[in-house]
Amino acid sequence: MKATAKKKQAIEAVVIGASAGGVHALLVVLADLPRSFRLPLMVVIHLPEDRESQLAEIFQYRLPIAVREAADKESIAPATLYFAGSGYHLSVEMDRTFSLSCEEAVHYSRPSIDVLMASAADCYGSALAGVVLTGANEDGAAGLARIKQQGGLTVVQDPAEAEVSTMPEAAIARLKPDVVLKLAGIRDLLFRLGSP
Repeated sequence: MKATAKKKQAIEAVVIGASAGGVHALLVVLADLPRSFRLPLMVVIHLPEDRESQLAEIFQYRLPIAVREAADKESIAPATLYFAGSGYHLSVEMDRTFSLSCEEAVHYSRPSIDVLMASAADCYGSALAGVVLTGANEDGAAGLARIKQQGGLTVVQDPAEAEVSTMPEAAIARLKPDVVLKLAGIRDLLFRLGSP
């Protein structure tokens, strides 16, 4: 599918959600990320709550932009990849800072993709792009629907390519995303959105 022509407003941030198979998918999507990439990327990948996340360390060695685990009250900076830590929901506040909370799990997950996407949609409105990748539950479908409702760009990995198709299929069933793409197509789209 081609991106719709109605998406004229510049994208100011990207939020990405994944579960089973998500680390590999994200490595493909962010491979060869250009040094000039300007957007903040906020990512939830479901992890066991009892295990400390190593995602920031894994990706910092592979990317030319800053990579870190999002911290409570931290201002969102451009050209930075933020990961949600294990055991906390990650939200975006209206002043474009992060907040962490220990509220109940959503779809058995904390951090929840829905929580991050919905809060980012409320903050960024039509200037947000949301991406749902491979995963084994329905987390992300409601959050992506909120992004669409607010006029943002909605992107879903082609379920036929996903390691686990449940999450992309749930998102497609919940809303009609702007684009359904293979990982290479998502990478190309993000690079265009984030180019200066």
